[in-house]
Amino acid sequence: MLPPKALLDALSTHASRLFSGDTPLPRGEFEAQFKMLLQSTFSKLDLVSRDEFDSQMVVLARTRARLEALEAKIAEMEARSTDVTATNE
Repeated sequence: MLPPKALLDALSTHASRLFSGDTPLPRGEFEAQFKMLLQSTFSKLDLVSRDEFDSQMVVLARTRARLEALEAKIAEMEARSTDVTATNE
């Protein structure tokens, strides 16, 4: 993975090539080339898609809920164990 400064420098260099061409590009072609440039740059980063992020957030929320339920069960079992031990003494 490129360091952020190097990544921005490379992106800037490629973008300036698009702007400084001998003949101006039509808007649609410029947008397509710039989009490809950004996608190429982002592919070099360690990023996840929005869909993947959202699905992992759902998994995390479900895992957190299960963990909280298990913690409550353990606390209840410990309380019962303490009550039984205190009663037997």
